[in-house]
Amino acid sequence: QIQLVESGGASVQAGGSLRLSCAASGDTMSKYCMAWFRQSPGKQREAVAAIDDNSDTYYRASVKGRFTISKDNSKNTLYLQMNSLKTEDTAVYYCNTLVDGTNKEGQGTQVTVSS
Repeated sequence: QIQLVESGGASVQAGGSLRLSCAASGDTMSKYCMAWFRQSPGKQREAVAAIDDNSDTYYRASVKGRFTISKDNSKNTLYLQMNSLKTEDTAVYYCNTLVDGTNKEGQGTQVTVSS
């Protein structure tokens, strides 16, 4: 069973950058479509970016051009490079994948962007 552990969250000022990491264990991440989701208090969880097993990438409109999803299959690790951060990017970010119809997700990492 794949297990996911996110890291890299921090408090930064608007305009700053962060790189989130998601280390996978128990299975090979490259077989799956991997995604980053985020959730802010009082808001619905939203998908931020995804990368499939062909390394095709997908982004929600509000982060396109600022965020980059990537993976290092040799390290079994997923990344989210976040540039030009905005206060509205403040959220807990989760690494997520679907395995045999079951959602797998880490514990999340907090990103706080201040003005």
